[in-house]
Amino acid sequence: MLAARGIGVTYETVRQWGRKFGKPFSDRIRQRAPARGDKWHLDEVVILIAGEQHWLWRAVDQNGFVLDVLIQRRRDSRAAQRLMKKLLKSELAPQIRTVA
Repeated sequence: MLAARGIGVTYETVRQWGRKFGKPFSDRIRQRAPARGDKWHLDEVVILIAGEQHWLWRAVDQNGFVLDVLIQRRRDSRAAQRLMKKLLKSELAPQIRTVA
């Protein structure tokens, strides 16, 4: 859009804008997002990416908000278990902080 208006911007400028404005911008988006549900489940789906079969693991809450995504070329249940542990840690950490 800037180039169409005759403004030349380098990759370094875009990177610096991202560092300066990225965190506050993402924080504002996160604040406006609906609250995450307390119930969630893990989906497992086979998808095709560029004609190759991949496994998609998605953690979805009761409101349909995607909590985390993992895509693999082969079905690896240990990686899915690591994803579950990571999600449980992130879900339990705020509760532990508020209780203490």
